[in-house]
Amino acid sequence: MNTFAIGDRDFLLDGEPFRILSGAIHYFRVHPDQWADRIHKARLMGLNTIETYVPWNEHSPTPGAFRTDGGLDLGRFLDLVAAEGMRAIVRPGPYICAEWDNGGLPAWLFSDPTAGVRSSEPAYLAAVDSFLGSLLPIVVERQITRGGPVILFQIENEYGAYGKDKAYLQHLVDVAKRAGVDVPLFTCDQPFGTMIEDGSLPELHKTGTFGSRAAERLAFLREHQPTGPLMCAEFWNGWFDNWGTHHHTTDAAAAAAELDALLTAGASVNIYMFHGGTNFGFTNGANDKGIYEPTITSYDYDAPLSEDGFPTDKYFAFRDVIARHFDVPGEVPARRDEAVECTVSVVSSVPLLKAVGSLGSPLTVPGTLPVSEATGQYRGFQLYERQVPDGGVLTFAEIRDRAQFFLDGFPVGILSRELGERSIFLPRGGLLQILVEDQGRVNYGPRIGEAKGLIGPALLNGVEVLDWTIRPLDVGSLDVFRRAANELPDNGGVAGPSMSFAYFTADGPGDRYLRLDGWTKGNAFINGFNLGRYWSRGPQRTLYVPGPLIREGVNELAILELQGSSTRQVSFAAGPDLGPDEK
Repeated sequence: MNTFAIGDRDFLLDGEPFRILSGAIHYFRVHPDQWADRIHKARLMGLNTIETYVPWNEHSPTPGAFRTDGGLDLGRFLDLVAAEGMRAIVRPGPYICAEWDNGGLPAWLFSDPTAGVRSSEPAYLAAVDSFLGSLLPIVVERQITRGGPVILFQIENEYGAYGKDKAYLQHLVDVAKRAGVDVPLFTCDQPFGTMIEDGSLPELHKTGTFGSRAAERLAFLREHQPTGPLMCAEFWNGWFDNWGTHHHTTDAAAAAAELDALLTAGASVNIYMFHGGTNFGFTNGANDKGIYEPTITSYDYDAPLSEDGFPTDKYFAFRDVIARHFDVPGEVPARRDEAVECTVSVVSSVPLLKAVGSLGSPLTVPGTLPVSEATGQYRGFQLYERQVPDGGVLTFAEIRDRAQFFLDGFPVGILSRELGERSIFLPRGGLLQILVEDQGRVNYGPRIGEAKGLIGPALLNGVEVLDWTIRPLDVGSLDVFRRAANELPDNGGVAGPSMSFAYFTADGPGDRYLRLDGWTKGNAFINGFNLGRYWSRGPQRTLYVPGPLIREGVNELAILELQGSSTRQVSFAAGPDLGPDEK
């Protein structure tokens, strides 16, 4: 039987010192047909371990559910890690941050007002136990002690930055051990103040999260943990992007020098991220430290392996550093070739407001304004409706996160959470329809778990407006739109909100890079798969289309445009464009 343990100074693999050289790959951000390729390229850079978070909300979209189909097949992902001859680290949270929607916590969890977040409150722990009860058997049977790749298992995630409920942490430890987790348990926190101590327990191995000043951070970690191997569990070698900013990058040579300092000090490391992947669909998170900032679709992270799976200058700089300390494979992955370029035009379209009757059942809520959670749909779009007798100023407590207003079908304006807008002028009475977009739930800080939608009271000329109808708009299937779409005229753009369709042929699977110049904001779909959000404000100008989504012959492109386009054309570019770099 293989073993993995924590010694006085080293990790011990079968009793021998072992240095963890890990890279983060989130299986849920990568098309499953590309998992093996990304894992292989990690080994070619010189890594020996793959680390991943586990997103609770993705596996459990409703209470009691636990999905492991398609891109959520964690067992298959771990088996591919093992097949590559590598080890694995699993970090299941239950909170993961990760710039992921709600930090991985299910939105339905907060429909119970008694469910305290990340605490030993009973309702929360009961939900956590259900999640771990389904997850842990997948991990336990793949531990190194049972012939699998898993060598470490994390308890919570940077908990010291949030709280210090030791009973909560102990509960997570007890659940894991009762389920059969026998590999070492660890915590990770930033090496500042009291976070390391607040976020851990004496029996748990403490690791740090940082991206610079390695010697100083490791010294802090050693001061708070006199024995055991030193490890940076998140070596931040890049950063994520928000809409309306630049594309964050870090200097490859400087990042490599920090990695060299870590390895020279004898520390183990997990590179966050080795390969970032993509926030497909509506999965991106957001930050709010006074200003709401949703994360973009690309999670490239300026990582060594790019969003589309190709080595960067940083990849080769890191590989050279690792080669100074350890043996690396002789094989070198190829750089990106140019992808197929072409331009296509949308040929049919249907206004969104004409299709809403088939997208979800309306819910009439007596009294005060309902939040989106009332419908049981926790991502995407909701439509609020009500007859208003008169025009005037309509005011809300808050918009979460973007609301488009229509009066008898005609657009009258937009309110944005980012801009702090709360009031709009209605020129007259009529049927008021408000299309509300959830742009991503906050993934870090005190606003985790907040409700989405229009936050009341809703006041028209100072008088509260009650008795709203709210309807979830399910765009998971495009069949409704396909049936209702009408042929477009030859010229002009496309009005929004609408779903439009274009078709193109391909010789077979292969990466594409969708460019939507002249379009404003929305989501794009390839053969029914939601690629994620686009927005003309940038920084990213292309959406990554994983090669396995493209099929031989005719392919369908669908575009959910919220505002309107100046063109009917879209293009596929030769490569990615994530926007102007940080200077």
